This record gives sequence, structure tokens and C-alpha cells, in this order.
Amino acid sequence: MRVRRLGWAGLEVEAGGERLVIDYVRDLSPLFTGWKPGENVAAPSGPASAALVTHLHRDHTDASALSEVLTQGAPVLRPAPGHGDDVDNVTTLPAERELVRHRLAVEVVDVWSTRDLGPFRVTAVPAVDGLGDPQLNWVVEADGQRIFHGGDTMFHGFWWLVARRFSPFDAVFLPANGAVVDAPHLQPPSPVPAALDPLQAAAAAEILDARLAVPIHYEPEQPDKIPGYAEVADPAAGFRTHAGRRARILPVGQWLDLAC
Repeated sequence: MRVRRLGWAGLEVEAGGERLVIDYVRDLSPLFTGWKPGENVAAPSGPASAALVTHLHRDHTDASALSEVLTQGAPVLRPAPGHGDDVDNVTTLPAERELVRHRLAVEVVDVWSTRDLGPFRVTAVPAVDGLGDPQLNWVVEADGQRIFHGGDTMFHGFWWLVARRFSPFDAVFLPANGAVVDAPHLQPPSPVPAALDPLQAAAAAEILDARLAVPIHYEPEQPDKIPGYAEVADPAAGFRTHAGRRARILPVGQWLDLAC
């Protein structure tokens, strides 16, 4: 199995002549002001036979991008819809509408459920979203190897349960930008990061017994963002400091061959 970083939280995973994508997005303009579609992200190297999404925030679910890369009828596995009314779900409704408009083969999956998708075995595992929306993380197994994708989860108490069931991991891909969010519908704001910061990501990698740990969900140049979204400075450097020998900084578009 080999894995390619597609930018932000996106991954392309290849095994047995097939590929799946996780949190693949092409247009990040809902998060970054002035962002042009396709900028600072890589497209998958070929058609994908399945897609996994961690949650329905627009920087993790881009239905238009998925419709261009997925084969006909390819499953898109996702968590449950948000709770409550349109105000509660303001951050998930745009992606929900786009999924319907593009008529993708979307399937809601439960936590701890496992699916076989060609050469891949995927399991949805617990995650905690910093804005309170439903989120899953993903364990993907193929070719006798195992990876973990952390979306933009916060630190939580499920790491030890995931580790007990699946560790060790050949590689884990963890958010590391420690974003603090001050959104109009979430007031008063919290100073607590809504996604793992470098220290928390390194701690999660250690609990998961990862051979390699790759930071995701950050942009090296930190372009202008929507108001109320503040990342830590230089997440990759901070992660390298805390994760030590496990840390592997993977540039956008680069492959990581887990057989090596």
C-alpha cells in the first residue's frame, strides 16, 4: 500500500491496482479567502473506486471534486447528518446539498463498522469534532499494512480504544494546525483548539503506536483565512519537534510507500 498527500486533509491510497480517496477537496475557498480551485492541492493520479469522508465540513467534503474522480457508482462513506436545525448544521449543510446535487452514491456508516472495498478494508472509528458536528476517523488496511486518518479531530479518550483494536499502525495522518475557532453560531468562543495541535497530534501518534506519523490539515504558507480561524505557527515544525523519530513531513503531491 502507498499513500499520497493531496493537500489540506486529503489523501490518495493505492493498493492492488485500485485507489480510494479520503477527504479529497479541490476548492478550499469556503475556508481560505482568495483561494482558487486546485491551488495548493493535488488531484488523484487516476480514477478512484471509493471515497471516505471524515465529516461534512466543506474543507473535507467537496462533492464536485469527488464527482470528477470517482468511478460510476463508487461508494462515498460518511458519518450521519448533523443534529438539530439549520442553525446547528450551518457548517454541514453546504456539503450536504452538494452531495445530493451531484448524485453520488453516499452511504452513512456507523462508528466501528467495517467495509471491504476491493483490496481495502476500512473501519470507521470514533472522532470528536471541534464544532460539535458528527465526525468519523478512518482505519484503512491493505497489503498487510494499516493506516489511520484523523480528519480534523480534537484530542479525545477514544485513542486507547482504537489502539487496542488496531495498533500498531504503519502510518497515521493527523491534523496538527491546532485551529482555534470563533464562529458567529458558536458563542461565546472557546480558546481551546478545535483540532489537534502539534503536541496533541504527537501524543495520539504515540498512543496509536505509529511507525510513521504525518501531519495534515495545515498549509505551510498559511494564506488569509475566514475570520475567526487561527492556526498555530508552523504546524509541521512543531509536530516534528514533538513526534521525533516518527515524524514524516509529506509535501503535497508526494507518495509514501509503506512497503519501504
